Amino acid sequence: MYTLTDFINFLRYFKSDIDCLRYIADIKWPNNQYKCLKCGHNNYCKGKQELSRRCTKCKYDESIKAHTAFENLGFDILLAFHILYRLSVKKKGMSSYELSKEYSLSQKTCFNFRNKVQMIMKSSEKHPLTGFVDVDEFVVGGPEEGKKGRSHGKKKLIIVALERVNEKQFGRAYARHIKDFSSKQFRPFFDSHISREAKLRTDNWASYKPLKKDYPYLEQEKSDDGKNFRELHIHIMNFKSWLRGIHHHCSQDYMQGYLNEYHFRFNRRNHLDTIFHNLIKKMVHADIQLSK
Repeated sequence: MYTLTDFINFLRYFKSDIDCLRYIADIKWPNNQYKCLKCGHNNYCKGKQELSRRCTKCKYDESIKAHTAFENLGFDILLAFHILYRLSVKKKGMSSYELSKEYSLSQKTCFNFRNKVQMIMKSSEKHPLTGFVDVDEFVVGGPEEGKKGRSHGKKKLIIVALERVNEKQFGRAYARHIKDFSSKQFRPFFDSHISREAKLRTDNWASYKPLKKDYPYLEQEKSDDGKNFRELHIHIMNFKSWLRGIHHHCSQDYMQGYLNEYHFRFNRRNHLDTIFHNLIKKMVHADIQLSK
């Protein structure tokens, strides 16, 4: 498992496409354990392609990249590893324009690949927030004439939850792009990301009230322009600053991807030594073939 965070060591570790393919193989078939996807047989021989494996029973030949997010990549796997390293370890990430210039790929190619990566960065929803959790909603987008408060016009609507460790420390956080600020839109986010035992705080927005039935420790209090939710509002402002500084503009269709990317790094900020490996692992185990 690659556990270093400086780029020089990354270059020494991954010098060629073969290095990357071997790394994928170790994740795809850990401890050399093989199981044919077609018939379930456990024995294999060398396949036609580099490092591919052929089932000795049904003769199905499976390449290293097959049934992973690297399938039909369209450019060198080494470049993909470079991009994934930058997107995971680099705090601010990189726009598709930056990636295009850095790696001599088309901007469209970089945009599509980064969008796929952002979808894979989505939370597994297996680790709901616990302890003290603040929840709020916000909008992304510039001011619009005649639109104030929660009137949103063409802005993107987001709900976010943040664990409070203490007055100076954040825990984990999750965010979701929603259609409106209603209880109906809030509930799936709560159910996916927040433990029902969590001690929740929200502002006095009426749509939170119906959720108290299933979240008995939910309390509402006045926001006071964010002063009573200081840590959460810092988190929101940091996300907005990142989005403006790197990506400048984001459409409705891709907003969840940016939320996924930001929170993938945020929730692993104390484990940067394994963040790249974890992203590669998610890429390898992504069930891409089902979405074709």
